[in-house]
Amino acid sequence: MDEFLKSCAQSIIDGDGDVAETLAKQAVDDGAPLIDVIEKGFAAGIREVGRLWGEGEMFLPELVMGAEAMKRAMAILEPSIAGSGGLKEAAGRVVIGTIEGDIHDIGKTLVATMLSANGFEITDLGADVPAGRFVDEAEEKRADCIAISALLTTTMNGQKKVIEELENRSIRGQVKVMVGGAPCNDEWAKEIGADGYAGDAVAAVALARSLVD
Repeated sequence: MDEFLKSCAQSIIDGDGDVAETLAKQAVDDGAPLIDVIEKGFAAGIREVGRLWGEGEMFLPELVMGAEAMKRAMAILEPSIAGSGGLKEAAGRVVIGTIEGDIHDIGKTLVATMLSANGFEITDLGADVPAGRFVDEAEEKRADCIAISALLTTTMNGQKKVIEELENRSIRGQVKVMVGGAPCNDEWAKEIGADGYAGDAVAAVALARSLVD
């Protein structure tokens, strides 16, 4: 199993969507534990892609190819997970995105993917999202939680603006807010009045569960 998981991770690092798809189908056909395949295989690969990109050892086209390979694998795995009855239905509704002025979304995409794999209904707004749109979508989707990523210190304050917009509309008490991204931490979350901070996708899933529960 360990070698299979390594192959799953490598397919993402290589940005090979065809191989990722094939391995995902094999996991489904073989009755493999799909959450392990995601977390220890494909997700490990996308985390490595993010690390290499962050350290300048991987360039944007390769980063995009890795993310696309991840999406292709998840397109195979998610329906099978849902159909297996192995996860709770509708663990919660989450609106997620990277804040306005910030185009980085590899970490956000991984968080969205992992939340979806763990039973959450996800509305992924992408990157460079204005504060008001987070709140608009949360109202429309009746979201339990808003997850806001910021990878730049210059865009962090946008996370605070989302909370202020929720307060302005008198719905802050109805929607939990979680923040993440390289410059963020627990202290920042407390400072802006967020409900929690998550440093990676696994922590984000645990945090979202605790907030929704």
